[in-house]
Amino acid sequence: MKTNKNQKNQKAAALKYNTGYEAPVVTAAGAGFIAEKIIEKASENNVPIVENKELAELLTKTEIGDSIPAELYDAVARILAYVLDIDNSL
Repeated sequence: MKTNKNQKNQKAAALKYNTGYEAPVVTAAGAGFIAEKIIEKASENNVPIVENKELAELLTKTEIGDSIPAELYDAVARILAYVLDIDNSL
C-alpha cells in the first residue's frame, strides 16, 4: 500500500457534543492511517467533515474521552454552528 507524505502528515479528530455536556468530547483522534480511518468512518456514516489542519493538530493532542481544551471552544463552536446550519438547510 502506497502512502504519500500528505497521508502520513494528515491528522483528524472526531468530536461528540450533546446538550448538557460541559464541552465537546474527543471521541477519536490520530494521524496518518488512523486519520484516514476516522475520515472514512465519518464519510460512511454521513457525519459532516470539516477540514481545519490547525485545529486537527491541537485536537489530536487531547486524550480520547476528554473535553476539548477551553482555548478551543471558540473555534469548535464556529464549526458546530456551521455543521448545524448545513443540517438545518437539508
